[in-house]
Amino acid sequence: MSEGVNYLTAETGWKSWLFTVDHKRIAILYMYSIMFFFLIGGLLALVIRLELITPEKVMLSADAYNKMFTLHGGIMIFLFIIPGIPAILGNFVLPLQIGARDVAFPKLNLASWYFYIVGAIIMVYSIIKGGVDTGWTFYTPYSTSVTGPVVSMVFGAFIVGFSSIFTGINFIATIHKLRAPGMTWFKMPLFVWGLYATSIIQVIATPVLGITLLLLIMERLLGIGIFDPAMGGDPVLFQNFFWFYSHPAVYIMILPGMGIISELVTTFSKKKIFGYKAIAFSSLGIALVSFLVWGHHMYVSGQSELAAAIFSFLTFLVGIPSGIKMFNWLATMYKGKISLETPMLYALSFMFLFAIGGFTGIMLGALSTDVHLHDTYFVVAHFHYVMMGGTVMAFIGGLHYWWPKIWGRKYSEFWGRIAAGLLFVGFNVTFVSQFVMGMLGMPRRYYTYVEQYRAYHVFSSYGAFVIGLAFLIMACYLIYSIVKGEKVKDKNPWGALTLDWTTDTPPDPHNFERIPLVTDGPYDYDRIKIVEDRRVYKEEQAKESVLN
Repeated sequence: MSEGVNYLTAETGWKSWLFTVDHKRIAILYMYSIMFFFLIGGLLALVIRLELITPEKVMLSADAYNKMFTLHGGIMIFLFIIPGIPAILGNFVLPLQIGARDVAFPKLNLASWYFYIVGAIIMVYSIIKGGVDTGWTFYTPYSTSVTGPVVSMVFGAFIVGFSSIFTGINFIATIHKLRAPGMTWFKMPLFVWGLYATSIIQVIATPVLGITLLLLIMERLLGIGIFDPAMGGDPVLFQNFFWFYSHPAVYIMILPGMGIISELVTTFSKKKIFGYKAIAFSSLGIALVSFLVWGHHMYVSGQSELAAAIFSFLTFLVGIPSGIKMFNWLATMYKGKISLETPMLYALSFMFLFAIGGFTGIMLGALSTDVHLHDTYFVVAHFHYVMMGGTVMAFIGGLHYWWPKIWGRKYSEFWGRIAAGLLFVGFNVTFVSQFVMGMLGMPRRYYTYVEQYRAYHVFSSYGAFVIGLAFLIMACYLIYSIVKGEKVKDKNPWGALTLDWTTDTPPDPHNFERIPLVTDGPYDYDRIKIVEDRRVYKEEQAKESVLN
């Protein structure tokens, strides 16, 4: 490969992108498409908050409002948060971190992107045809009887599910078979462990959602009585099927983010990760327990008291591996040389916000409080503290961390810190008020509300526009960096120890000239410190001998 040629410049033309099997280019394809839908979902959120700034009508009818929040939820869940980290950062970084030239099945990797695009187009078609107002959960019997393009919307989500399954299969095979010589399981970066646990959930849980959505389509088109009680069906069966997938899906969203935080904390603390094996096994523990807690979404659906008590206990149990990670991150930072670059600011934001999301999740897992708070704005706030305060903050932190490696250009650290601060403040302003509203009894998904909630909604809406401003600033300086940003001269600007930072910046199309031989762990900052101390000691000894 000639000097200066990288994966971005090795081939040119639109065909070289649409038919590429390079995992890095596929990650860029995912980045453009997923961020486009993130923009759409975010704009919908701002429209919703603008409408709710007053109990009177601002710009939407009640029917349009219902469609807006359905589309916001559907787009953000199925087209952004679930695929976001694995498809973009996972695709780009995973082979680099394990010393592989590509993923195990490059053509399947490209097919996963095409399935994502096809499913997304079908969902967009549903929007053009008038949209649906079922909510993103598509609860029956409403979704089986309401008019509108429900079938196409559900079928689009079904197609997108194949993208998730293909990605999971690819990552599992890649991690098992393509690790560099010397890279044992316990020398893998923790981001890889997070992707591995995520892939297991994707492969096992996603087919359940696919079958459930197909049954919903069959009921609407063929009149088969599966969920509709008028035809002998059971609507609660849909909830069991849906949440058996959708609660593990929460960990499809959060586990890769936890892997990113492990990378950021150790890199920007310049200290060996505390409790490496505990963090790795806790990822697998979360993946296992995630399949056992779906019933905590259904405390008020008529399930037995014994089942509710068991699900409540299991919900408390899933907090243990998450707490292990949090403790180990804090222990890693203790007495570390912490540098507050933009990625680390997002890591700190994640830990603060996810702690609140996790704690309020335990509150909702308790039977007595959940009955009071179920279907209120408290649940909305909790969900956003986990998903946006957790997954999105981790994703943005990881994006800034690997941005120099992806594009070979720097972004403005000043504006990066400004955007991180605005996002943190705006997020808390938006959703703390929703916690209060929920405790006071404000139900979610309502188009209007009584006067006592006005101040909280105004406060929440102002915070949402601060979030919008933060993302606008972020988009401006990141796009500017791609076009005119200063080129990165050091291929390892953060001083990280994982293999992805040993490659060229941007990487060669084949990642490595030679497959590396791994001898050390990915976070051995203590070894580097020993070497540095020995060097300083030898220099001091040499000076003393000269003086003597």
